[in-house]
Amino acid sequence: MTGLTPSTRRRLKQLRQVPNVWEGDRRPLVPEFASTFDTDSDPQGECILWVDGVEEVVRAMDVVPPEAGHEAIVRTLLRAMENPHGSNARPARPQKILVRDREIQFFLRGVLQGLDIAVDYVSELPLIEDIFQGLQDVANNRPPQLPPEQAEALLTAAYDIWQDAPWELLDEEKILAVELSYGDLGTLYVSILGMLGMEFGILMYRSLDSLKQFRQRVLSADDASSDLERAFLEQDCFFITFDQLDALLNSNGSSAGTEAMQPTFGNLHPLEGMRPVLYEEEAIAVLLALKALHEFFDQHLDALDEEVFPAIQGQYPFPDPRHPDKQVSITVTTLPEVAAELYEMAIDDNLDDDDDELEIDLLPVLRYDLIPDNALCKLDALPREGLESLRHSAKYHQPFDTEIPTKAEQYPIVLIQTSRPKALLLIEELQKTGGLEAICFNPGEDPFAEERYDLCLLKTQNGDLHLSGEFSEDDPAHAAARRQWDQLCKKTKGQCGLVVAMGATGSSRGNPGLKNMLALFEGRSLSAKELGLGLLELVNPLDEF
Repeated sequence: MTGLTPSTRRRLKQLRQVPNVWEGDRRPLVPEFASTFDTDSDPQGECILWVDGVEEVVRAMDVVPPEAGHEAIVRTLLRAMENPHGSNARPARPQKILVRDREIQFFLRGVLQGLDIAVDYVSELPLIEDIFQGLQDVANNRPPQLPPEQAEALLTAAYDIWQDAPWELLDEEKILAVELSYGDLGTLYVSILGMLGMEFGILMYRSLDSLKQFRQRVLSADDASSDLERAFLEQDCFFITFDQLDALLNSNGSSAGTEAMQPTFGNLHPLEGMRPVLYEEEAIAVLLALKALHEFFDQHLDALDEEVFPAIQGQYPFPDPRHPDKQVSITVTTLPEVAAELYEMAIDDNLDDDDDELEIDLLPVLRYDLIPDNALCKLDALPREGLESLRHSAKYHQPFDTEIPTKAEQYPIVLIQTSRPKALLLIEELQKTGGLEAICFNPGEDPFAEERYDLCLLKTQNGDLHLSGEFSEDDPAHAAARRQWDQLCKKTKGQCGLVVAMGATGSSRGNPGLKNMLALFEGRSLSAKELGLGLLELVNPLDEF
C-alpha cells in the first residue's frame, strides 16, 4: 500500500482539527441520475462522497470508473480537507471518519496514520443515504425524453429515416417544407445534417425566418465559440440527432444495423435554450413529420441530390395519433429557391467578408516556396478505378484513414505537374512536413490591380500553409472546375487528394497519364470558414517604409 509522503502529512497536520464526524462512501452511479453529477459522467461509474455529519454539507464529490481503487477515495478525502466544496466551507481535518465498508476502513487507517483521525465502521450512513435518496427522487421526477404513448412510434420513425440516409444525397442547404397544419403548428422547414459524415440528424424549424437567421448568424459569427453557441441556442426548431454507438459502419457512412445508432430528440428555442425532452403535442408533430418524410424519401429521394433539387411535392395521409378514426394529411415539398438562396448566402460570405482580412504581420503562416516555378496547378478528378490504380502504381502514396463512400464515382484532386526532378524534390519536401493534411480555397485580393482571386492552399501536417495556385474569379473555366470540386467533396464526405506528376512541358501537360503521376497524397478539404484566414490581401512592400 502506498502511503502519504512526509511533506503531505506535515501539510495536513497544519490544518485545524474540528470535532466533527465525516461520512465517506462510494456508490454505483446509476443511469437514472448520472447527469445529476456531471453531464459527461460515465453512467457505469461510481460516485465518491465525503460529507460533514455535523454541519450536514458535502465537502467533496468525485465520479470515478468502477475499477478505480481505494486510492480514489483518499484523493477525494484530501480535497475535502484542503479544498472543500462550497464557498462557506473552510479547510479542516476531521476528528473522526465513518465508513460502511471494512476494507475501506482498514485502508484508510493505514493511509491516515499519524494524522490523529479515527476511522470507524458503521453499518449505515444516514446522511449519505439521504443525499442519494434525494438524487434518486429528483431523477424519478424528471419527465421522460419522449412521452410513453409516442416513444415506440417515434423510435421506429427515426430508424426509418436512418435507413433512408437522406444525408448521402442532400446537404443542409436543401430544404424541405413539411406542411402539418396540426395543433398550433403550420409548416416545418427541414434541414438535413450529415453529408460530410460528421453528425447525422434532422432539424425542423418552426419558421423559415428562423432557419435563415441561424445560417446568417453562423456565417457572420467570429471564430469565438461563444458566438457559435449563441447562434445555436437562438434557433427555433425541433431536432433529431443520430448518435453512433459503435464502429458498425459500412463504407458509405451509414449504419450496418440500427443497433449501431441511438436517436436523440429535443427542442431548441431562443427563450428556452436546448431542451432534450419532447412533450406530447411536440412529439406528435415530430412523429407525423418523420413519417411523412420517410414516405417522401421512399418515393423521391433517388431523384434528388446536391446538384439536382427540382420542385417536387408529395401528400401523405396518416391516422391522427389522438383520434385514430380520423385522418391527417401531410404535404412534403422541396424548396429549390430557398436552397439557392442559402447557397448564395454562403458564397457571398466567403467572398465578401472583409471584416476578417488578415493583417500583414500574420502572413508568415502562408508559404510560397513549396511549389516549383512554372508548375501547373489544376483542379481535376479521378474515377474510382483510376484512384485505385494510382494507389498501387505511385512511387509515393499517403493514404487517408477512411475509405471514400461507395457512391462517390469520382475523387477530387489538385494536380501539380512539373518536371521529373522538381516533382521528386516537391514530394521529398512534402514528406519532410509530415505530408498533406488538407486542401482549401481561400479568397484573395490584389487591391492595386483591382482583381480578386481564388487561392488554392495546401495545409501540411506540421501546420504550415502553402500557396499552390492562384485562379482569377473572372475565369469561367476555373469557376466551373471549382463548382465541380465542391460537389465532388460533398460526395466523398470531404475527402480529396493532391497528385504530383511529371511532364509539364510535353504532350501530357494538363492531362498526365498514370505513368506520369509520381505521388498521391490523400487528405481532406477545408472550407475558407474552417480555415479562418479571411480575405488575403496583397500588400505593397513599399508600404513598409
